[in-house]
Amino acid sequence: MIKTIQKIFLLLIIPTTLCYAQNSDNIIRVKGEQMNGYSVNGEIVREVKGNVIITQGNVIINCDNAIQYISKNEVKLIGNVVIKQDSITITTARGYYYGDIKKSVSDTSIKLDDGKVVLTANRGNYLFNDHIAFFRDSVKLKDSVSVLTSDSLRYFKDEDRMFAFSNVTIADSENTIKADSLEHFRDKRITFADQNVKIFNPENNLTMFGNHLEDYPEQHFTLVTERPLLMQIDTSYVKETDSLRTNEEIADSTMKIDTLFIKSVTMEAYRDSLSIFKAIDSVKISRGDFASQNDFTLYKKDDGQIITYKLSDSTAQPILWYEDTQLTGDSVTIFLADNRINSLKVNNNSFIISQDENNPRRFNQMSGDSVKMSFENSKLNRTDVWGNFFSIYYQYDNEEPNGLTKSSSQNAIILFEQNKVNEIRLYLSPNSEYYPEILVKGKEDSFILSRYVAFKQKPGKLLFLIRLN
Repeated sequence: MIKTIQKIFLLLIIPTTLCYAQNSDNIIRVKGEQMNGYSVNGEIVREVKGNVIITQGNVIINCDNAIQYISKNEVKLIGNVVIKQDSITITTARGYYYGDIKKSVSDTSIKLDDGKVVLTANRGNYLFNDHIAFFRDSVKLKDSVSVLTSDSLRYFKDEDRMFAFSNVTIADSENTIKADSLEHFRDKRITFADQNVKIFNPENNLTMFGNHLEDYPEQHFTLVTERPLLMQIDTSYVKETDSLRTNEEIADSTMKIDTLFIKSVTMEAYRDSLSIFKAIDSVKISRGDFASQNDFTLYKKDDGQIITYKLSDSTAQPILWYEDTQLTGDSVTIFLADNRINSLKVNNNSFIISQDENNPRRFNQMSGDSVKMSFENSKLNRTDVWGNFFSIYYQYDNEEPNGLTKSSSQNAIILFEQNKVNEIRLYLSPNSEYYPEILVKGKEDSFILSRYVAFKQKPGKLLFLIRLN
């Protein structure tokens, strides 16, 4: 009986004896209401129950019960665990503390609060010397500006930096970003995201996709590379007519949903006094009946303008398609009103070509220095041409081919009905020549204007939808 008491007494005082052999900052000191000491397979174990207080340097741990492994310098933490170091507080139901490396581990719900962020997860560990947390499974990090969720996260407290992996989402008052992986600098609010990136701006109902994103909120700047795509869904209301009521305007408007797609090699967004988006290199655009292909696009959201132009004399002109009409010029500007295309202007070396719906070998053509096309209810109703106007239009008599008319003047106005030419007005030095069908049939390739640009197929929406899958 005396030997047993002596053995337990030695086990209880071993930590005090080790104080002289170890660095004082490395010693784990344990206090509680009840202590029991024993040996398991040669391992010295001390079990402490009731209001346990554990200290190691500036690390303080409170819990209901603890099991201390003396030679390993480790402690198992049980019940209402609270770990503190300076501004950091970690709470969990159970955990494990490694004294030699000052590391805590928990396999159940855990919360870290350092006064700047609150980090929660189903599992996690923390390195107290390096001030690094690694949390896994339903991770959530909140600060005064944003909320981040992911499957796993590394938080570097001293650097105010975090790496998040798998199913990552970070949201603030401006944007929501989703990605496979993300690096975020909390203090400067800088974010880098990679793979399956999606950034959504609810104010503009605008979404950008890509495989790499850099977001600088303080500079109001976002860069997206690696297959970027911009998508904006707009709703507008269109007045329709009822042919059974002599074109009387229907009282109720019909809602029309237009989706704007822009894809390119690189995409930039500026969100300061205006919302401006730049698409650079191999740009493709689609919206309703319109599509475009160009080197550079500037989208001024607040001004309602989409501007496309070529970057140098050696590059190709922007191409724009409207239904079966193709336009080219050194720059093309689309003007939007109430989320619908109101007009567009083609500047310098303008050329318009449309495929004849009755004969695919025949192309109506028009060229000029500058062109403005005006729309009403999304339908073309007028085209103005300034400078060196030339045109070729194929004629029909009761739907039968009837030759063509070549016209020229300094300026011109073309009026449309139901998207078909109804009247052509020539101004300053007008000239018009008619070629009968006998001179035209089979010789269509010889009737082209000097600025002729071959008609190309308009890119369909499938090109953009593939990127979304």
